[in-house]
Amino acid sequence: MGCCGSTERTKREWKPLEDRSCTDLPWFLLFTVFCVGMGSIFGFTIATGGAARLVFGYDSYGNTCGQRNEQIEGVRLSGLDQTDKKYVFFLDPCNIDIVQRKIKSMALCVSVCPDEELKTYQDLKRFAMHNGSELCSYELAGHKYPSLPERFDKCPKLPVPPSKSLPVFNRCTPVDISCYAKFAEAVVTFVSDNSVLHRLIAGVMASKEIIVGLCLLALVLSMILMVIIRYISAVLVWILTATVVLGSLAGTSILWWLYIDHRLTVNETLSKETTETKDAKEEAEMSRDNAQALLVYAIAATVFTVILLLLMLFMRKRVALTIALFHVAGKVFIHLPLLTLQPFCTFLALLLFWLYWSLVLLFLGTTGNPVQNEETGLTEFRLTGPLQYMTWYHAVGLIWISEFILACQQMTVAGAVVTYYFTRDKNKLPLTPILSSVLRLMRYHLGTVAKGSFIITLVKIPRLVLMYVHNQLKGKENACARCMLKTCICCLWCLEKCLNYLNQNAYAATAINSTSFCTSARDAFVILVENALRVAAINAVGDFVLFLGKILIVTSTAFAGVLLLNYQRDYAEWVLPLIIVCLFAFLVAHCFLSMFEIVVDVLFLCFAIDTKYNDGTPGREFYMDKALMEFVENSRKLERVAERGRSRPTEVVSVEGAEMKPMAPGTSSA
Repeated sequence: MGCCGSTERTKREWKPLEDRSCTDLPWFLLFTVFCVGMGSIFGFTIATGGAARLVFGYDSYGNTCGQRNEQIEGVRLSGLDQTDKKYVFFLDPCNIDIVQRKIKSMALCVSVCPDEELKTYQDLKRFAMHNGSELCSYELAGHKYPSLPERFDKCPKLPVPPSKSLPVFNRCTPVDISCYAKFAEAVVTFVSDNSVLHRLIAGVMASKEIIVGLCLLALVLSMILMVIIRYISAVLVWILTATVVLGSLAGTSILWWLYIDHRLTVNETLSKETTETKDAKEEAEMSRDNAQALLVYAIAATVFTVILLLLMLFMRKRVALTIALFHVAGKVFIHLPLLTLQPFCTFLALLLFWLYWSLVLLFLGTTGNPVQNEETGLTEFRLTGPLQYMTWYHAVGLIWISEFILACQQMTVAGAVVTYYFTRDKNKLPLTPILSSVLRLMRYHLGTVAKGSFIITLVKIPRLVLMYVHNQLKGKENACARCMLKTCICCLWCLEKCLNYLNQNAYAATAINSTSFCTSARDAFVILVENALRVAAINAVGDFVLFLGKILIVTSTAFAGVLLLNYQRDYAEWVLPLIIVCLFAFLVAHCFLSMFEIVVDVLFLCFAIDTKYNDGTPGREFYMDKALMEFVENSRKLERVAERGRSRPTEVVSVEGAEMKPMAPGTSSA
């Protein structure tokens, strides 16, 4: 099966796309069983009536509206036939518990929602007589409402506002929702004047066509940038390099200038004034401390600048590799245009799963055994005993299956890019490399992505639990406990990011050699360690270039928005539309350029494997693209010059720290 302690061959013989077999089959079976468990929870909520209670609603005595009900032991007025009473009516719909997010009011099943305001108990009686819909508790007779002493506790709070039923969930909802202002206050706390909110909403409604157009513009710009970034990556990299170097030199120079100027000022002041008084001595001491602090800052900045310049000097060839990889990644999207649809497919899959998960969670909220609330005396349904762990199981499913969907995207992209890289004649690529990659994933490697996503889940769950504990204890814990919690959360976050990166490369290794997850992760880790400086350069420079690309898309979209919204002279109405457009533009740019980043990472792993096991000689020809071949040739030319300079022509010297072997004399890299 292949695991971390597997007895598989220790020296990997990479055979790209040659052999294909099922990987991590036990994990596929485990994931299948887990998904069956998730489906069983859904079935349980249907079978026990939780889904029906959510959709049709239930009253405060445990009766589901719109159907016959069985008697609940110990609960009076339960087991009623509510076939003709299909709507849920709350006696006090404005009694809202914001913390528990529910209405703290008696609920009844009624046949008709009151469509007019009822101001007196005589109006309640008239409504019950004319419509057959009694709005007081079931044990009270409708024709006696005005005279019954229980009317103050078991009848709706007067005046009863007019209401309408919701389209799907049959609840009588007040037409005037002003009584829900507490929710608005909790959500829109920053609005002190209702006119401001109204103006912002009016600006969005007046500009909805422009907002949609700008969102489409951001989408188009992202797709275009993925293709042309290979032409502008070199310019962006040199802009980055120049900005960082000049910025560090300027910052260091300013600190030294401030130190010298402050020192001269202090010396001049001390030479003119006496320091015999207590205040003068304290001022002189403070001036010397400030000068000492500036000296420390200047020295630290100098050390940082020197280290930065040395890193730039030693990593300049790695930066050239980053540019070459960006160039090849642009070609990948030209040959595999369907890659641009991957973010849409992944988002759609996640959205459908999240909708299903949320629906089942709502079903669980109305599933379980009937329990009387000690505070209100009303009947509620709660999961008790072992059944309460279904909610935790469902929560784990949210994380694991979401990570599984993201891992499937990474494996699909890796498979397509691997096919592109290791196909020597790009004109002979499969007709649909993306579809072929999806089919390989479904046939052979679902167990691998299930195992990789489970490892991420194991790290994510403790981090989320600690974040929840930290939020619950905010303001109550001491400084030491707060610091420890934040440290643990930060460490788990860093571990999660590292594992995500390793998993992505493990999926690429699986796509190449069809090995199990642990074997692929080990092989990918060895390759990455052998190319540590290259990895650092690609991640540092590449991430910054992609960040600049995101900023470019957001600023371009925002600028177009300013031009299009210029017809609205009320500039306050620009704010919300521009915020919406910029957020959408950043989200779209992040999705597309993250896809570009995955392609670059997979290309680098393929390149590292190619240069490690091939040298361009007959029988061991390179698979790489022309741009990468030029990079290899330039590196070897520099290496030959260095070898002749050291007068050691027979020594086999590696390119960039023992990462490539030179080609045999007389061979070409074509």
